[in-house]
Amino acid sequence: MHRLLLLSSLWLLAAPPASSIFQRPTGSPAPPHLQYLLEPLHTTVHTQRGATATLPCVLRALPRNYRVKWSKLEPANYRESIILITNGLYHKNYGPLSPRVRLRHSHRYDASLTITDVALEDEGRYRCQLVNGLEDESVSLTLHLEGVVFPYQPSNGRYKFNYHEAKRACEQQDSRLATYQQLYKAWTEGLDWCNAGWILDGTVHYPIINSREPCGGHLLLPGVRTYGARDKQKDRFDAFCFTSALQGSQVYFIRAHLNFKEAGQACRNHGAAIAKVGQLYSAWKFSQLDRCDGGWLADGSVRYPITTPRERCGGLPDPGVRSFGFPSKELRTYGTYCFVGK
Repeated sequence: MHRLLLLSSLWLLAAPPASSIFQRPTGSPAPPHLQYLLEPLHTTVHTQRGATATLPCVLRALPRNYRVKWSKLEPANYRESIILITNGLYHKNYGPLSPRVRLRHSHRYDASLTITDVALEDEGRYRCQLVNGLEDESVSLTLHLEGVVFPYQPSNGRYKFNYHEAKRACEQQDSRLATYQQLYKAWTEGLDWCNAGWILDGTVHYPIINSREPCGGHLLLPGVRTYGARDKQKDRFDAFCFTSALQGSQVYFIRAHLNFKEAGQACRNHGAAIAKVGQLYSAWKFSQLDRCDGGWLADGSVRYPITTPRERCGGLPDPGVRSFGFPSKELRTYGTYCFVGK
């Protein structure tokens, strides 16, 4: 009998199709005053990768025969993906987030969503919608990860990635394609890069602080320049990747004269792995890793992180991760950067 009640209740939670267009028509009225949902005190929740985060959604009253639906706006395709639906007694999870989400449910009015082991792809805009016939209403919240954006190109030169290859390349370097908001924020913090790169929504941009001839000319104002949406299969550019600190992880340097194969083995000998580009950027940004020594990374590049610029460490005036490019993997010239996760 209990099993039949459970199955019956879950049937009541049957979701509409897995995704639907998340867009209000131009000129449509603003959402009505909330009758059942409390307006959250803070609409942005700040968290770290690997942490547990809770997006608040609390009811002020319990209408009859209601449901609460949690969903997430996916910037890569401008669609809304359902995460969880509850009727207050039972709930059902949907999609890739399913294993890592649950209702906080600290009291009977609490429909807040808890996400465990927060991942890079969890950042973004979420919606808590009360479904109650003609009186539907919702609140929107943003999950924000502090992170760093970096430009990335492969060993065979600039403008080699189509969109799908750029997306895969970022993922291989412990990162993901940046959103426009992440790229814009990085530009305000000093990212100046002349090569155009893909971002998550399939558009192509490049951020310029110092206007100069090879980057659109001196007359164009600084800003995030755009090529707009491009053909994801045919057009080729670099990538702008986004990564964030991972709780309990560490990047460190082994000083030696190693070729690429020896560098990987040196890290493994210490119970670590050779660091990926995103992991080095994260250590530079969040752990203030500062070394003048070039070291091998997992993609075969040689880089070094500088937080305090000085003449003998490249001579450039700004902090950053410097690159020696992709030297021959047989050269026994460099140390290596190793990564230890939690």
